[in-house]
Amino acid sequence: MPFYERGPVRIHYEEVGSGFPLLLIPGGGLNSALSSWQTASPFNPMERYKDDFRCICADLRNANPGQSSGPLEIDRPWDAYADDQLGLMDHLGIREFMVMGFCIGGPMIHNLIRRAPERVVAAAMMQPSGFRPEIPDLFYQNNIKGWGPPLCEKRPDVTMDMVHDFLTSMYTKRADFVFTVSRDFVRSIQTPLLIAPDDVPAHPYKVAMEVASLAPNAEVTIYPWKDSQEHINEVVEHARSFLKAHEPVTARRQGRV
Repeated sequence: MPFYERGPVRIHYEEVGSGFPLLLIPGGGLNSALSSWQTASPFNPMERYKDDFRCICADLRNANPGQSSGPLEIDRPWDAYADDQLGLMDHLGIREFMVMGFCIGGPMIHNLIRRAPERVVAAAMMQPSGFRPEIPDLFYQNNIKGWGPPLCEKRPDVTMDMVHDFLTSMYTKRADFVFTVSRDFVRSIQTPLLIAPDDVPAHPYKVAMEVASLAPNAEVTIYPWKDSQEHINEVVEHARSFLKAHEPVTARRQGRV
């Protein structure tokens, strides 16, 4: 099992397929891991896109079901995850890539575009997370119960006070829109975006559609799409076509990065 290591950070990742690189970010919130494709995803893109792209996926740092680990960077939680994702691409010798993210992958994609707009060629946000004002502490409560206690059990260097501070920095203090960027930033995004909206408490339809209306190069899938296998398959094909359409011409000609 391959690992990427940088100082105290150790990231477990897997690759399948060949072609232009596609970074895949599973759902599952802070427990996002490779196993989430089986437990928290309407489809497994590692399987569905392995004949089209070089699919790369990693366990999120400190996800309880995964094997990645590192410090809790309380003052820069979202950027710490972006460091891991961009660092993994560097480790693999990849400069430009596309990205598909589920759930927490939505805010992470916005942050990757903010951090490295010249590297993210196109992005697909599947059932993206966002702030829901009628449940303002949703993400804090979900993670203080479902992520923090198991992490503290296996990591004696992590306390629940640290978990509280981390979640407060990650969510409570950024309780608006998509957590990682502003609406003005989304208006400035030139990267092509595909948005597959959902509407459950953690994935507000309103926020997904607001992103689609603000970003100048955005398109939207059908909705609802997770209600039948037929609709899921339609969105899988829509995303495949979208990503293929934005694959760099040189990569398409050469069949490689």
